Amino acid sequence: MPQLEATLRWYGPSDVITLKSIKQTGATGIVTALHHLANGAVWSISEIAKRKQIIEAEGLRWSVVESVPVHEAIKTHIGDFERYITNYGETLKNLGACGITTVCYNFMPVLDWTRTNLNYELPTGVTALRFDKIAFAAFDLYILKRSSALQDYTPVEQEEAKKYITACTPVEIEELTQTILAGLPGSEEGYTLDDFHHKLEEYTAIDHKELQAHLFYFLQKVVPVAASAGVKLCIHPDDPPFSLFGLPRIVSTQTDIAAILNAVPDIHNGLTFCTGSLGVREDNDLVAMLKALGSRIHFLHLRSTQRDAYGNFYEADHLSGDVPMYEVLKAVIEEQQRRLANNLSDIQIPFRPDHGHKMLDDQDKHTNPGYTAIGRLKGLAALQGLELGIRKSLGL
Repeated sequence: MPQLEATLRWYGPSDVITLKSIKQTGATGIVTALHHLANGAVWSISEIAKRKQIIEAEGLRWSVVESVPVHEAIKTHIGDFERYITNYGETLKNLGACGITTVCYNFMPVLDWTRTNLNYELPTGVTALRFDKIAFAAFDLYILKRSSALQDYTPVEQEEAKKYITACTPVEIEELTQTILAGLPGSEEGYTLDDFHHKLEEYTAIDHKELQAHLFYFLQKVVPVAASAGVKLCIHPDDPPFSLFGLPRIVSTQTDIAAILNAVPDIHNGLTFCTGSLGVREDNDLVAMLKALGSRIHFLHLRSTQRDAYGNFYEADHLSGDVPMYEVLKAVIEEQQRRLANNLSDIQIPFRPDHGHKMLDDQDKHTNPGYTAIGRLKGLAALQGLELGIRKSLGL
């Protein structure tokens, strides 16, 4: 049985982590996107082919697109959203024509993945990404000053947030603001405080049910196009998997995901199984989720987080933290065996070691937060070793 396809994310020609460096890690697949193109624009065959040629010139394969951004108008149904849906379908057709057949995307409103600290120091001296609920509340209550923010935090949290912001220097306040609003790597949008207020207003009348309906409508339109192009879509879970700024989150639990997959019951409507995002919620049983949803998983993000009782979490080592990585990978390999027994073609599921600590001489380099070379190399090596051990234990 073939092993999982080892991939690493690459942010394109401007990424300080080069394709030559990625090739040295042992990864054979590249996960990337055309970040230089505006959200909602059609990715032309010429632009796709140009990026593909750069990757293949290094002896690597463009395995997964992450991501083709979903324009905000599609999420809100404001403005020319039908045209953006049509454009999305054209991009899928062009990707399929170029032989790129796995597309990861997300449907998180306004912001993509969110953290409050990009350099949280662990006892070993490495630094990790962290989400601190009180820091986030301090931003929401006292920097953004969102009108309905008070109802989202307990009196104790409000008091702690006030203490937190009072102790911050102007530099720390600006750093927190930029960390939350400027967009982390892979995010396609960055906002000023005024812009962000305006974006939040667009969601005033959009609750969980309404946003879910907009996603279903999008899928009903684009999945048939994807199917005809031979492209498998795989939605990424919310990160973190709970509401922020009062915005609805609709890809946070097994119930959420099952509803999405059932809305358009086609193999081309699938899931990116991100253990780190889903693992932040204690009520998400990752192994049970993987077994229930496995047939529709087209891409794996393997990482672990360490959460606490207060809603805070940080990026842990790939084999520690709250994610039962041994059991998760074992369930993935069992899903591979099921696909093999049923003569399915998608046996070699691509995975990437999602995020990584900043360590060794990467601490002296300016890299995308979470996307250092050495931290991800360590994660990749650990995951491949674990995979090999599980396969040997199963006699594969």
